[in-house]
Amino acid sequence: MDEKKIKDLAVSAMQNAYVPYSKFKVGAVLITEDNEVILGCNVENASYGLTNCAERTAIFKAVSEGHRRFKHLVVIGDTEGPISPCGACRQVISEFCSKEMPVTLLNLKEDRLETTVGELLPWSFSPQDLD
Repeated sequence: MDEKKIKDLAVSAMQNAYVPYSKFKVGAVLITEDNEVILGCNVENASYGLTNCAERTAIFKAVSEGHRRFKHLVVIGDTEGPISPCGACRQVISEFCSKEMPVTLLNLKEDRLETTVGELLPWSFSPQDLD
C-alpha cells in the first residue's frame, strides 16, 4: 500500500475520534502481517483516565479480531511536528509488535518521522521481566 493511501486512511480514522473534551483528534493505521488494515482513533471519557488513545484502539481492535502479528503502525495528529505516542501506548505497542517493526509518525503538515518500536521504547517491560 502506498504512503498516500496509508496517510488518507490515518486521516479518515482521525475523523472518527470521539474527543468532546480535548478536541485533539488522533488516528492510527495498523497493518497486519497478512496486509489487513486496522484503523483506530482516540476515544475520550468524562473520567479522563478512561480515555483510550488511537494506537491502543487499533491494537486492541486487531487483537480482538484474532490478529497477533503486525508489520507497520502509522499515527497522525494535528501537531506541530510528527505526533508522538504516549508512554502507555509505547508499552502496549511493544507488547504486541517486534522491536524492529517500523512506526511512522505524521502530522497534517506533511511532517513525518520514521522510527521503530524499539526506538520508541528501548527499555520496555516485557514477558521476560515476569520470569
